[in-house]
Amino acid sequence: MENLLTRITINPNICHGKPTIRNMRYPVEMILDLLSAGMTAQEIITDYPAIENDDIQACLLFASRLTKIKSIHSVVA
Repeated sequence: MENLLTRITINPNICHGKPTIRNMRYPVEMILDLLSAGMTAQEIITDYPAIENDDIQACLLFASRLTKIKSIHSVVA
């Protein structure tokens, strides 16, 4: 599974540094938006042939990992 995360890249020269798939101009957030809108992985791959099933799985894993980040609460005095 950790190997899937290598498909997610962050490059300041691509999509303003947003996480993308394999340094291509496919932001992780776009794939997540398409999935949340009801598209299947196969429909996404059909519409974007450069994307592979493992790329979609990597996006889901990346998003899952982000939800595990603990929040930091600061106290305003």
